[in-house]
Parts: sequence; structure tokens; C-alpha cells
Amino acid sequence: MRYAFIEAEKAKYPVRVLCRCLQVSPSGYYGSRASETSARSREDARLSVSITAEFRRLRGRYGSPRLHGELRDQGERVSRKRVARLMRERDLRARSGRRRAPRTTDSRHGLPVAENVLARRFTTTAPNVAWVGDVTYLRTAEGWRYLAVLLDLYSRRVVGFALSACNDTALALAALRQALVLRAPTRGLIHHTDRGSPYASAAYQAALTQHGIVPSMSRSGNCYDNAVAESFFSTLEHELGAEIEAQPAAHVEQEVARYIDDFYNAERRHSTLGGISPVAFEQAFRAKRGNRGPGGFAPGPPRSNVNQERPEKAA
Repeated sequence: MRYAFIEAEKAKYPVRVLCRCLQVSPSGYYGSRASETSARSREDARLSVSITAEFRRLRGRYGSPRLHGELRDQGERVSRKRVARLMRERDLRARSGRRRAPRTTDSRHGLPVAENVLARRFTTTAPNVAWVGDVTYLRTAEGWRYLAVLLDLYSRRVVGFALSACNDTALALAALRQALVLRAPTRGLIHHTDRGSPYASAAYQAALTQHGIVPSMSRSGNCYDNAVAESFFSTLEHELGAEIEAQPAAHVEQEVARYIDDFYNAERRHSTLGGISPVAFEQAFRAKRGNRGPGGFAPGPPRSNVNQERPEKAA
């Protein structure tokens, strides 16, 4: 305690004066400081090993906030600032992916389009209340591959996905069928996408009708009506894009499946979910709710709220 008091007051008074008042020797004070510095250095070295190992295991996808969460879950008592400092000292930097500009889909196809039932209500109180879907493109050594996904708005979990060399109805239906098998939703589920021809096609709409799913589509030219799907694609490009670019198509398909199933759904810490994964978020819901009935949409601001004019942060 005496040495701690000297350390706190040494900016105001000479160390020798403080030592004399507290009846301790200056050599004892400086010796304690050297011992503390040495112990902290050893602890920094130990922590650096853990940080580097986790950083490499996660393929450089996490910055200090999420990496700090990983360490805390492993029982490490360490501050976020210390993790950030040690990462800087060892030049461990999370990937800085390219910014993904929101794209709108060419809806000049003449097919019927659904009204915007979702109306940017991007928060629900239970799984299988609303899904959002979209298609993006991935570069491979064998040309473009298209990825169709469906996400549950409650947990942001990818419930269905498919890849193909063609952006067509068959691709969109493949993702939908996977989601139906995995989730078996009750009738009344809202299914929101853009106005692209795969989603507006007769075959796709017939599949929705068959399962009692309510179609919803973004307004013309307004990508922010489907901001959650856009956000997922931005995250995927940021965390996986550099790994799969110019790789064989088969390799790309394997890596995308591994990323979605093994990392994004099962492990990735999601800022919208309080720093846990989509799977963990749904498990917490089931544990808390038990066998009670489903929820619905959470209360939210009106659609005219200016904050809804921009997509949410990357997932």
C-alpha cells in the first residue's frame, strides 16, 4: 500500500520525500516497481501467445472487440484495451475488406411483384416469423458463381443457401427448399426479397403459396428495404472474399459452405445479437421460452424514421 501511494503521488512530490514520510527506502520502492514491470511483461508475453493463436484460428476475421470476447469466454481476465495494445504491438490486424456498395436488382421483367409487407421491420421476437433473401456473385477461377441465401430475422442465421453458375429460379428454389427442410416453418411466415425475376417467377411464388408463406418484396430501386441481406453479403465479402477469389469453383463452394455452417451460424459473434452466434441466440430463445407459442415483430420506430434509411452495420 505504501508503494502504491508513492506511485500515485510522485508527480506532486519527490520520491525521496515520500519514502521518508512513509518510512520506506527508495531502493525498496524502485525494486518493487521493477518487479511489477517484470511480472506484467511476463503476463503480456503469455497473453500474446493466446491472442496470436486465436487470431490465426479465426483466420484474421476478428479485431480486438470480438477477440476480447473469445478470450473472456476462455477464462482470461483481460481488458479490451490490453488486447488491442498487444495486437498492435504484434501487427495483428483484422481483415480490411472492400466496401460493398448496395446493389439493386433489375426488376424490368414484367412479372407480378408482391407488396412490401415487411416494411423494414428488421426485428422479430421469435424465429421463423420472417426470412429475408438475396443473391450475390462470387469470383472464381472458372467464372462467376452465384450465392442465394435466406436468413432468419430473429437470429440472423442463414437457414438456406445454394450456389450455382446461373442466377436463376432454380438457384433461388434450392436455397428455399433447404430452408424449408431445416426449419419447417408454420404458415404465415413472411418471406422478403428484392424484385428479381427468380423470386417473382411463377415457380417460386407457387412454392411459397404451397407452404403458406407470405411474399414480400422491396420497393423498386430501394436496396435498403433488404438491408439485412445486404449486410450479410458485406460481412461474407469482408471475411471470406480474399480467401476464395480466383480459386476453383469446387473449392469456393466448399469454403462458402464451411464459412456459413461452421463459422457464421455456429461461432461468429454477432453485434446485433449481443456478441453471440446465431445458433447460440436461438438456443437461448428455446431455453427461455420453452414450449410457449411463437412471438412476432418487436415494436419499432415508424417506417419514416430517418435511421431506417441506411442499412444496419455489417453483421
